[in-house]
Amino acid sequence: MHPDHDDHDDRADFDDFEDDRPSKSQLKRDMDALQALGAELLTLPEKRVAALDLPEALMDAIKEGRRIVAGTARSGKKRHLQLIGKLMRQVDPAPIREVVAEFKLGRAQDSLELHQAERWRDRLVEDDNALQGFIDSFEAVDVQQLRSLIRAARKDRAQAVEQRNGRAWRELFQFIKAHLLAAKGGSRDEDTADDGDDEGDDE
Repeated sequence: MHPDHDDHDDRADFDDFEDDRPSKSQLKRDMDALQALGAELLTLPEKRVAALDLPEALMDAIKEGRRIVAGTARSGKKRHLQLIGKLMRQVDPAPIREVVAEFKLGRAQDSLELHQAERWRDRLVEDDNALQGFIDSFEAVDVQQLRSLIRAARKDRAQAVEQRNGRAWRELFQFIKAHLLAAKGGSRDEDTADDGDDEGDDE
């Protein structure tokens, strides 16, 4: 004789299955997260995106997205980001998140280096004692070149604003930045590099 079948147990099992399924609100949050991550891809350098080996359709959408973001109405951008978010469902988001986080960290470190270089430049131009401090802080400093750059920057800054060309100011900044990077044991990632420094040229 078979035991009586318990309909209550069947309903309980079905309810458990239902509970395991993500809610509509959770699905929407997941979709929004993928869309936001897709938008982050548009900010990455092309070679970093290429290294992710994404599906061709997603790569094409990213390339088109760069063009659209540069010159399309807001509604067009929103629709395209939704398309990218939909295509993002086909890939594992974890490696993409890692690359995006790494790139943002590089940007933050780059910004810190720029501020450090700016502070050193201001000190060297405004305070004679800062020269020895710089020499003591960094290795293999070409003191003659540094003195020359400081003199040129001071001379340029002494000019009326409309007569300044900023070249000496920028060259001093690049000299300082090179020593900051060397002290950290490497060269700046070209993806996050800022080729010039415009801040302070016209001060």
